[in-house]
Amino acid sequence: MNQPGWRRNASGPQASPDVLETLRGLAVSLLSDNMARVSGTIGLLPYHKAKPMAGTAVTVRTRPGDNLAIHRAFDFCRPGDVLVIDGGGDLTQALMGEIMATYAESLGVQGLVIDGAIRDVGALSEHDFPVYARGATHRGPYKNGPGEVNVPVTVGGMVVHPGDIIVGDADGVLAIPPDDVAAVIEGAKRQADKEAAALRSIAEGRFDRDWIEAQEKKMMGV
Repeated sequence: MNQPGWRRNASGPQASPDVLETLRGLAVSLLSDNMARVSGTIGLLPYHKAKPMAGTAVTVRTRPGDNLAIHRAFDFCRPGDVLVIDGGGDLTQALMGEIMATYAESLGVQGLVIDGAIRDVGALSEHDFPVYARGATHRGPYKNGPGEVNVPVTVGGMVVHPGDIIVGDADGVLAIPPDDVAAVIEGAKRQADKEAAALRSIAEGRFDRDWIEAQEKKMMGV
């Protein structure tokens, strides 16, 4: 289906299970620091018990408050994917709730990222299936369309392309282009070692703060 507003494109190549498992073991903050600290969602919150998320993006762009395209997008989801939904940040109608989230989990989807509202927050918060959204409302969705599957989308100010690798934890959600993931992982591992050493130095009373004076002088042009 190629009519504007109703496009349905094939899902992108999936990241390997080994890459996804490695990403689940790395803090999103470390991964983000190795992407120049300029990417990642703003304003989306986790509505689940703490659990790291990693998977390949299947994207949806839908009219605010309407979830017809989301229902269709389930046909494009594979085990290991994350469904990323651009609902325009609208909070007047919930795009999904417990039933759709449970169905997504049954397909092997690794999580949901929704720039819009959800409902059934009490039930979702009792589970560890990752659900990130902008807010919540009891008001349910419409099912009229339009909406597109596997097109570039924006969620929480972050551009996501089909096939990007999506990671999330309590700090938020980040999209990593597949071509960059090896370098981002390597940098995050190095930084994790560096931060572990800093924590040890604090415990041992030898934390180095000498850099602050030098940085102040540099910024003041002294």
